[in-house]
Amino acid sequence: MDISAIHDEDVEILLNDVFELYGYDFTEYSKASIKRRINRLFTLDKFPSFAELRYKVINDPNYLKRFIEEITVNVTEMFRDPSFYRVLREEVLPALGTYPFIRIWHAGCSTGEEVYSMAILLKEANLYHKSLLYATDINPSVVEKARNGIFPMGMMKQYSENYIASGGKKDFSSYYSANYDLAKFDESLKQKMIFATHNLVSDSSFNEFQLIICRNVLIYFDRNLQTTVFDLFNESLENLGFLALGSKESIRFSPIAKNFKQIQREKIWRKTV
Repeated sequence: MDISAIHDEDVEILLNDVFELYGYDFTEYSKASIKRRINRLFTLDKFPSFAELRYKVINDPNYLKRFIEEITVNVTEMFRDPSFYRVLREEVLPALGTYPFIRIWHAGCSTGEEVYSMAILLKEANLYHKSLLYATDINPSVVEKARNGIFPMGMMKQYSENYIASGGKKDFSSYYSANYDLAKFDESLKQKMIFATHNLVSDSSFNEFQLIICRNVLIYFDRNLQTTVFDLFNESLENLGFLALGSKESIRFSPIAKNFKQIQREKIWRKTV
């Protein structure tokens, strides 16, 4: 199958359909990235024509679910980039510990590995009891996976190594129970988590946070859409709150940059205005 079977005008038509019918707005996502993913889906599911793909997306709610899953990027892991978590552990959490209550938003949480990582950090800092973790994603399927807190057992060795590299001192296996090829994380880690669907493009701010984590989501957005999301984060962060992004993301050239100061070498900024 020709990998460019879906053309730019087809992508525009399909994304407009999805927005008008279902309210999912992907029209300002990186064009190259989203075209590549739609073409991949077109090839995987062996559609004979663009018209048939479009018909399926418009008329089959189950297929729409698959379409959303395929074009949103859900690649994550626990304690991903351990040096980032070490800075959270050593620099950010002590500052957050001075607050009577801590609200943290994981925006674009995917399947939830980073939310559980944060819960473990908060437990070990003795801050979990006064924290609330909001985990949101545009994709309802991955939000449900995050809520379940069940991950492949085969990943635990890597996650344990990440945890130790981030400064973790405990036996990582004490946080989950093994069941054949799956690891189920302890229910106590979920007590302060709230899971919900949220569209960074079209939904508004819903609380005031001391920390917002949105890692490796904005690299798939174009500059205008990044600006929109940064405005949302700026509005949602209280003064002196922290914003954490992925290793290839930055607020440096955005209009909100003047309101923030970067800490250390990691992509973490503190709001100063």
